[in-house]
Amino acid sequence: MDFELNLTLEELEKRTHKDYLIRKPLLDKEAKEYENLNEGDKEALKHLVKAANYANIIYMKQDNELNLPFLEYLEKEINKGHKQAELTKILFEAQLGIIGIDSESKPVILIKNTKELDGKAFYPSDLTQDEFRKILKEMLKKGKNEEVQKILNQRTIVKRNGNELEGIDYTQAFKEEFCAIADELELASKTSTNKDFNEYLLLQAKALRENDPMFDAQADKKWASLQYTPLEFTLSREQYADLLTGTVIEDEELKKLLDENNITPISKDSIGIRVGIVNKKGTDDLLKIKNYLPLMAENMPLKDKYEQNISSKEDNLQTMADVDLVTLRGDEGSYRGGITIAQNLPNNDKLSLTIGGGRRNVYHRQIRTSNSPDAIERRKKRLDATLNKDLHKFYNPEADHWFTIGHENVHSLGPKSGTEALGKYKNIIEENKADMGSLALLDCLTQAGAYSEEEKNQILVTFGANCFLKAKPELSQAHRVRTVMQAYFFIKEGALKISNEGIIDIDLDKMIPTARKMLTEIIEVQLSQDFNRGEKFINDYFKWTDDIEKVSIKLKKIDKSLNGMITTPLADYIILN
Repeated sequence: MDFELNLTLEELEKRTHKDYLIRKPLLDKEAKEYENLNEGDKEALKHLVKAANYANIIYMKQDNELNLPFLEYLEKEINKGHKQAELTKILFEAQLGIIGIDSESKPVILIKNTKELDGKAFYPSDLTQDEFRKILKEMLKKGKNEEVQKILNQRTIVKRNGNELEGIDYTQAFKEEFCAIADELELASKTSTNKDFNEYLLLQAKALRENDPMFDAQADKKWASLQYTPLEFTLSREQYADLLTGTVIEDEELKKLLDENNITPISKDSIGIRVGIVNKKGTDDLLKIKNYLPLMAENMPLKDKYEQNISSKEDNLQTMADVDLVTLRGDEGSYRGGITIAQNLPNNDKLSLTIGGGRRNVYHRQIRTSNSPDAIERRKKRLDATLNKDLHKFYNPEADHWFTIGHENVHSLGPKSGTEALGKYKNIIEENKADMGSLALLDCLTQAGAYSEEEKNQILVTFGANCFLKAKPELSQAHRVRTVMQAYFFIKEGALKISNEGIIDIDLDKMIPTARKMLTEIIEVQLSQDFNRGEKFINDYFKWTDDIEKVSIKLKKIDKSLNGMITTPLADYIILN
């Protein structure tokens, strides 16, 4: 299969240059974290890294049907000495697909005459929204509600079946890769030194081999209970990529049919894998916040109107781990505008939360820590150009980590059901909730001794200084859209001010009340379970104003980077030795 490359050699040379392609190195092959492992855990780690590599194949299959043929084409062209193909492959492997997005929210398309699909490769590439809705309505009217339930399930690939559609479970759609991962997990369990971790690996292997959501639930439940294991392995299933499934509720006739048949559309899971070594000191620091979770739950707005995952009165099933990363693969490692610095899983749609399972926060040390001379210099230039100099004393990169800890914990607070009704806006609103909760709860946490007044101010200033992007994002970028919404809201409320020269000033007294005001509105939207209200909330605050543009212009001058990629020296070494 032949392809026509979309980016010129000049553009490729620019985008792959070190100033424009930022590399995020994970653990080095000489890392003390690896050297300190028991020999049995080192052997297990090799199998976990092998397992992780299969996630790339799965993710590429889920993302675009051209990904794997295109990769094969690039490799053939590279063997012919084709420089353009060689550089294209670098970008392909960074974003893990033929279509990505850069830090200025511009699409990076590697093949000519291709476009992004809302349904990715979860659905047939020629399936339009109108046809999709029409087929579903016809199937429901014929009483094929079980088939429609499978189509709109988070763990199926959808194919055409005559004039209808059918949902094929992941265990069948990716049988070869799932079984290969399961094989490696079973081998890892034979040498890993931690009994609980081994039990989880075996449960996860079973879930990958069998078409039974309850096996997934049992694996998730065990995973969420893990604390202080030497190794970290996560098979993540998140739903940011699928932008088609959630749109079905926008058709009033179809939504009525779905409601009558008790069918809730749930966006498709993208598969990723994280492998790492648990950092005990970092985890100890994280666990200090656990004692404050009931206090946080008690101080959430409108708390009497919903049930949340964290109780203010009971023992809470939430674990936390700080992890030194060995490898990120699949959805975890695809660099499309950025890499997440932490996760709170399982998500609310997962069955494990209904059988007594808890949630687990995992933090990515190598992604959040950027203390290279280049990173420090870029940070200084950014602050000098955009932040009131009187506030520089409060800016602290570590405060961004503290803020993220709050963000991940707030994912467990607020309404824990019903948000699927917000359709394609669900993720934007949920990410917004987590951010605003992290800020809104700072006063009560400071009063309780979790933070000092100095640390609280550092969190507020670091958040405010980081609340601006280089370019307006697309609606598909949930994490970035919520940042623009917050910048607009905080400027509107007077908590942030932008001078004519594009300098950010922060009214520390207004920051927390503003966050609480926005958080309350977010929770009201979630409780409404009303798609139109969610859409209005997005439209009201997702605005790129002149003030935001002033800061954006400066950021683009300071930071040339457009793309990024992770490098995995320890994982590469483990595989070869």
